[in-house]
Amino acid sequence: MKEPVQNRLQGLRDKAKDLPRSPGVYMFRDDRGEPLYVGKAHSLRSRVGSYFGKPALRSVKGKRLAGRIREIETFPVEGDAEGLLLEWNLIREFAPPFNIQLRDDKSFPYVKVTVNEPFPRVFVTRWLEEDGARYFGPFTDVGAMRRALRMVKRMYTVRSCRYRMPAEMPPRPCLDYHIGRCKAPCAGLQTQEEYRAMVDEILLILSGRTGALRRQVTQKMQGAAEAMEYEEAGRLRDVLRGLDSIETRQRAVGPRADDCDAIGLAREGSTACGAVLKVREGRLIGRHVRYFGNASQQEDDVVLETAVKGFYLRKGVRPPRVVLLPRGFGGQDLLRECLESTRGEPCELVVPARGYKADLVLMAGKHAQHILAQDGLSTVSHIPTGISEEGNAGAVAAPGAASLERELGLDRPPGTVVCFDISTLGGSESVGSCVWSTETGTDKSEYRRFRIREAESGMPDDYAMMQEVVRRYFERRVLEGRPLPDLVVVDGGKGQLSSARQAMEAAGVSDLPVAALAKRDEEVFVPDKSDPIRLSRSDPGLRWLQRARDEAHRFALDYNRSLRRRRTLRSRLGDVPGVGPAREQALLTRFGSLDAVRRSSAQQLCSAPGIGLSTAQAILSALRADHPGNGAE
Repeated sequence: MKEPVQNRLQGLRDKAKDLPRSPGVYMFRDDRGEPLYVGKAHSLRSRVGSYFGKPALRSVKGKRLAGRIREIETFPVEGDAEGLLLEWNLIREFAPPFNIQLRDDKSFPYVKVTVNEPFPRVFVTRWLEEDGARYFGPFTDVGAMRRALRMVKRMYTVRSCRYRMPAEMPPRPCLDYHIGRCKAPCAGLQTQEEYRAMVDEILLILSGRTGALRRQVTQKMQGAAEAMEYEEAGRLRDVLRGLDSIETRQRAVGPRADDCDAIGLAREGSTACGAVLKVREGRLIGRHVRYFGNASQQEDDVVLETAVKGFYLRKGVRPPRVVLLPRGFGGQDLLRECLESTRGEPCELVVPARGYKADLVLMAGKHAQHILAQDGLSTVSHIPTGISEEGNAGAVAAPGAASLERELGLDRPPGTVVCFDISTLGGSESVGSCVWSTETGTDKSEYRRFRIREAESGMPDDYAMMQEVVRRYFERRVLEGRPLPDLVVVDGGKGQLSSARQAMEAAGVSDLPVAALAKRDEEVFVPDKSDPIRLSRSDPGLRWLQRARDEAHRFALDYNRSLRRRRTLRSRLGDVPGVGPAREQALLTRFGSLDAVRRSSAQQLCSAPGIGLSTAQAILSALRADHPGNGAE
């Protein structure tokens, strides 16, 4: 029998009364556990309770929303800025039906410095990747951030091109060199050491150490004001405000020079939760959470040591200079040495007794307690990996991995997924792609692309092309002894799945789990099951597969377009008598495109190396015959 509406609403009102009068983000879920609405509040108790009062229930939307709410989930935050970012992330992740989508449908921006490149670039991005680069942000005041970044680029001549130097070098300096925006390291006019020293100064500024730059801008602003150049003075004033935006994080919690993480733990039955508060330049910038299962029989020391390992002994994670702990543990010195090796610099594990550092640890513990309490009331399950033989508590799988293990019937949660896709246009330049992903990002060093060989002699066969790409990938992988993924995914349905299985058998990796994701209805096909698996659109496992599939599609399509563009540019020039590969390359280097060659005069074409007047006239005659009326005036 269905629960009476009034009784259910009264139960929700009672839950709202138990919430704290502190800032936070709340999420309403329906009877299936699906998110309905996400919002932020200065007082969780007042805001959530207002949804079940008489004024809210008079509106159509309020009545519809309240009629579907079965569960309330809350997340404490330390301020409105943190609440805004968390609300944004939850809306992007779950797309609740009662939320309005934010206008630009993008994540908040970061400033990225590609320190993993010999000649790093500085630019704005909205995506975080584990690629060795440095990221600063996120920033909510986008305009101020961009103005400050433009000022940094005026002060320092950082390159804006996308060449992979020194492997790719342009034939001559670009316009930025001639207008004083770049010193042309691509042409050997600036050494790598000089360029790196400049980037180190930019990193200091982006880290919040803006004293030198601020003094220069302030001096220029005062000079402009004295000269009554008020427009320029106003622009420089805005630059100072932009520097404030770059320097500012969530909130100040300690001395300006401090970089540290504070770890807190909470336990309930066999489950433990660890929370890390990240402090950089004395400011709280974020929080990270992990769960641990089968912890009921373990000492607190063992659980804490496992938590520290789980947070920092992972790929792409650089520990801070100081890690604040709620208590010491037996293997602390050995673990500190391991973290120092990972960091490449000294790292301290400290148990603070008093002061703001002790307050940080207490705050982290309260976060862990709140998260664990909320999780105990929610319908989301966290699956433990178990206890190792040494007695350490096992870390719980991430939500997407746990979902895939459960829904696809895998032996263990997958840590890595490879996804294959095929791109072709009527059999033209058929290519395949493979991307390597984890639940939190991708590893582009493991991306692979293929030109389809078997499609060159006849009509394209989607199944045969998928089989060829999968077979070639795993044959090479096994031959080189490289690690294999935990799950293989192909874009398509039953046919592509069957082709992938045959290819994996031929390559000797038939024991790897494999699935196919059909784009039309987002159905998942697995071997030995005739019916597809249909996951909720908000399921974290499905979202992981979708991200991998979309990235494989993008990677394959980019390669296909590149090959077709190259063929279009070269094929027509190659048909002209007297034009071989060398002259073809010289023309495209000099003029950039086939259309630019067509619009040039014979005398202009002669400026390219190896092109005489008779050859130039033959080229123009051939190209303008295809496009009459498009020649030079």
